[in-house]
Amino acid sequence: MVLVFAEHQNGPFKKAALEAVTWGSKAAAMMGTTCAAVVIGTPDQPEQLGHYGAKTVYQLNNAELNHFDQKSYTAAVVQLAKKIGASLLVFSHSSIGKSLLGSISVVLEAGSVSGVNTLPELDNGFVVGKNVFSGKAQAKIAIDTDIKVVSLTGNALQPEVVSQDAALVEGFTADLPAPAVKVLEQKTVQGITPLPEAELVVSAGRGVKDPANWGVIEDLADALGATTACSRPVADSGWRPHHEHVGQTGIAIRPNLYIAIGISGAIQHLAGVNNSKVIVVINKDTEAPFFKAADYGVAGDLFEVVPKLTAAVKQFKGQ
Repeated sequence: MVLVFAEHQNGPFKKAALEAVTWGSKAAAMMGTTCAAVVIGTPDQPEQLGHYGAKTVYQLNNAELNHFDQKSYTAAVVQLAKKIGASLLVFSHSSIGKSLLGSISVVLEAGSVSGVNTLPELDNGFVVGKNVFSGKAQAKIAIDTDIKVVSLTGNALQPEVVSQDAALVEGFTADLPAPAVKVLEQKTVQGITPLPEAELVVSAGRGVKDPANWGVIEDLADALGATTACSRPVADSGWRPHHEHVGQTGIAIRPNLYIAIGISGAIQHLAGVNNSKVIVVINKDTEAPFFKAADYGVAGDLFEVVPKLTAAVKQFKGQ
């Protein structure tokens, strides 16, 4: 059986969770087995995971576990995996998923691969693909243990509705250790698609010159329905919050469209965004390294180019 850990945030499932269930259901079909999901806490409508291929959803219904605790979550998932005989465990490649992948693979003595972005190849064992060397190459890695654990890179595939049937939700219990962390308060960014899940991203760097000019970037993002991001110097200068920093030392993303405005394209920045499906660069410096990585480039002053692009997007959407 394939067991997928489905993350939720204050009730709704994350897009990454639906991607993981989709991947898990496809992998299960290839392996000739079934896909189940495990949810911890009190998510909204766990039965909806059946639309993405989960036949059963195992729920540890405990509101105190809505906040992540590694020891408790590890114990719960391990005990369930052993009970149902799961041979493949799937997580999102999020901070929670990466944390659980390591601890659970150790406890289960399972081979693991993080950041998977392909479905498994089963012709010669169990082989999955992932990016290596900051996205410059693709590696294929075989897992030869009886139990296998993987985490799925965001936007590696789109959530896919494969059934109109709701999943059967079954409660389960687990012997849990005392929580290692007590959450007193949680503050999360509201109203925008988180960068790891965003399909459209508009990002800017020091070429904006002053934080007061950021409205030009936000206008384009609003017109596209995109999430905003920034380079490290912008975040370090306090122009933008650090949760918008993308790059090797920030958040690694792989949206369908990444628009880089006034960013030179240093290797540290490229390492976090070069898996984007389409990269558009706007920069007045024709020698900017980013142009070499771009699918499309505009050599011009961003304060002239971006407003015209925003107007064109609005006109196109208006039609």
